[in-house]
Amino acid sequence: MVRHGCIFDSSGSGTCITGDCGGKLKCDGVGGAPPASLAEFTLDSQEGDFYDVSLVDGYNLPVSIFPTGGSRQCKAVTCRSDLNRNCPSRLEVRNQSHIVGCKSACMAFNKPEYCCTGYFNSPKKCQPTSYSKVFKASCPQAYSYAYDDATSTFTCQGANYLIRFC
Repeated sequence: MVRHGCIFDSSGSGTCITGDCGGKLKCDGVGGAPPASLAEFTLDSQEGDFYDVSLVDGYNLPVSIFPTGGSRQCKAVTCRSDLNRNCPSRLEVRNQSHIVGCKSACMAFNKPEYCCTGYFNSPKKCQPTSYSKVFKASCPQAYSYAYDDATSTFTCQGANYLIRFC
């Protein structure tokens, strides 16, 4: 999870403009408040490592994953675009007059067709929406909705990973 605009005191109390973990410096396994760009990993499975950049919970900053070493189809995954500049107005998150994040349609509207829940809880029924297509156009390798697996999940084995937030 990418946190941004954080200010903490010496005791570790404070806040982040995006990705806040309940006012704590250390999230300790608690997910940050969306919208937040995510770098996600499942490491050391029998099939190797799985990794992705996800915008399913919205976007706040560019994030990229660069595997080094390793075997299989180790590929860099990037979301370098500033999606805040292209964010649909109904999804904008502002701090004063500045756009600091772009909500997912699920977060903004809480409807099954955007959240892939209820009747839409399957890859066949949950399809890209006009909103997820904006995310995908800006960051083609990133997950833009829950069932965006085909173009957004990457594998590698025995690699180290550099995560870049910019």
